[in-house]
Amino acid sequence: MPEQIPADSVGLIEPRQAVFEEPIDLVCGHTLPRYELVYETYGQLNSRRDNAILICHALSGHHHAAGYHSMDERKPGWWDSAIGPGKPFDTNRFFIVSSNNLGGCNGSTGPSDLNPETGRRYGPDFPFVTVKDWVTTQHRLMRHLGIDQWAAVIGGSLGGMQAIQWAIDYPDALRHCFAIAAAPRLSAQNIGFNEVARQAILSDPEFHGGHFYEHDTVPRRGLMLARMLGHITYLSDDAMRAKFGRELKQGRLGYGFDVEFQVESYLRYQGTSFVDRFDANTYLLMTKALDYFDPAAEFNDNLVAALRRAQAKFLVIAFTSDWRFSPARSGEIVQALVDARRAVTYAEVEANHGHDAFLMPITYYHEVLRAYMARIEQEGAAA
Repeated sequence: MPEQIPADSVGLIEPRQAVFEEPIDLVCGHTLPRYELVYETYGQLNSRRDNAILICHALSGHHHAAGYHSMDERKPGWWDSAIGPGKPFDTNRFFIVSSNNLGGCNGSTGPSDLNPETGRRYGPDFPFVTVKDWVTTQHRLMRHLGIDQWAAVIGGSLGGMQAIQWAIDYPDALRHCFAIAAAPRLSAQNIGFNEVARQAILSDPEFHGGHFYEHDTVPRRGLMLARMLGHITYLSDDAMRAKFGRELKQGRLGYGFDVEFQVESYLRYQGTSFVDRFDANTYLLMTKALDYFDPAAEFNDNLVAALRRAQAKFLVIAFTSDWRFSPARSGEIVQALVDARRAVTYAEVEANHGHDAFLMPITYYHEVLRAYMARIEQEGAAA
């Protein structure tokens, strides 16, 4: 917990809840009659209402992107390094909105909530959601907040995919799109990783077909394994070697299956802590949303045609050691934007952190973000 709130923090933040009584027709064919979204805001909306920014979270993320919920909170929000006074996403200049996606487990309507039709928790009966569905709900949140247009929609990983979908589905509703450590669709390898993670959960005896809530249990082993696998893919070989090497936890080999190497201890800790804060059904939904993302599919598999709908200017950022969404995948987005004759700025950041680099306060990375945000601010002042 912080002894005191840092001067460059957004401070103590209280989440807000937006209730939508208007039904939403989901891509999967199901309809939710009502739903709720939990969100946080940082900074102030200006008199022209043109300085609003939407932050989209990644697979295991949520609305709490910056600041603290209480003085007892051990860590700030997940992107606190980039959001706050004087930081790249400067809350002295911009009004920032961060929401938890539909189907989540941090306050927005999801599998752990009560299904009004049955009176019991949705569990596996919660409908499949897609990136397009999330963008639809975020657009309704934008209207709920009285915002006509985002200065930028920003996200990393799955969040970057949401930003791309925003530019395609609501071209008039954003001026800039940040796609950071993202891809135009998942590779077979990435879908494979997600499937192994799902099978770990689905095959856990405590999963009970997704109705584990009613059995007063949690598929701990499956969710822990899914997180351990995912975490390996978020890090680079260099990062793991630098952090752990082949260091032994007890200084000697034990010739058994208990923890012997430091990396084993780290992964088990990550898996165990994840079980305590994330819902297994939500994890299944989020990985499927990743798999399903393919904006070109609606345009005869032509990404150029899809991006030709966009009017926003793009910032695409990739990281050299990210092998889950490599710079080559960002290059596909950039090339399609160039072919579609859309304005795009590209930066490739030297970093050994792997996919998680987009969360790190890397100096050059933050300099790129600051420079681009300064351009957005200048455009606003000139308008």
